[in-house]
Amino acid sequence: MGARKRNTAEQRKEAAKTNYQAVLKNCPTSPRKMRLVTDLISGMDVNRALDVLKFSHQEASRKVEKLLLSAIANWQAKNEGVRVEDGNLFVKIVHVDSGRVLKRLQTAPQGRAYRIKKRSNHVTLVIDSKKAEVENSSN
Repeated sequence: MGARKRNTAEQRKEAAKTNYQAVLKNCPTSPRKMRLVTDLISGMDVNRALDVLKFSHQEASRKVEKLLLSAIANWQAKNEGVRVEDGNLFVKIVHVDSGRVLKRLQTAPQGRAYRIKKRSNHVTLVIDSKKAEVENSSN
């Protein structure tokens, strides 16, 4: 492995240590519907995002709420003794990628069949502290 490749890999590993994320894979909701929910909370404070997701009527919001709670638990595991309110956490990145597509047939009149695509998605949610953002920008 070359020196440049090794250095960038080490930088990526160091950045991953400060990321607190949760990943949801093969969620049986279309990516478009999931993006509608995740766009609501992107860049928002964690407590406010939880409130928005709790009172949203969409089914996908329940799954994103559970994912956000998992990311908060990952943050708490690395930062023991620090309360979530004192951490100034916010939703840094929310990625929604398409997952596998199940292709099914639905019967149609006159002996035909229509194809149905049952889509799924993968969601990656990253939270970060506002204090860390201020420290990084001042360096």
